[in-house]
Amino acid sequence: MGTKRVYFLAHGRVQGVFYRKFTANRAQELNLTGWVRNRSDEKVEGEAQGDETSVAQLMKDLKKGPTHALVSKLDVEDRELVDGESKFEVRRG
Repeated sequence: MGTKRVYFLAHGRVQGVFYRKFTANRAQELNLTGWVRNRSDEKVEGEAQGDETSVAQLMKDLKKGPTHALVSKLDVEDRELVDGESKFEVRRG
């Protein structure tokens, strides 16, 4: 398995329900790098990079989200790898 990077966009009730914190915690547990942030249109977006299996697991987890989230749709697109990234961070929109 190789390294992969994806962009994700979560739709539904994903703001104000700890979705970004959930995403960052799961990404860190899976040893992924990248970022996550709220958008002004009430969606949450981000990018995740790492082992293909771990990225796939994170996307599976993000489709469900934390307890109080209601994810209606998760868009996922492949992206170019980013060199030198060392952590997964929560960004402010």
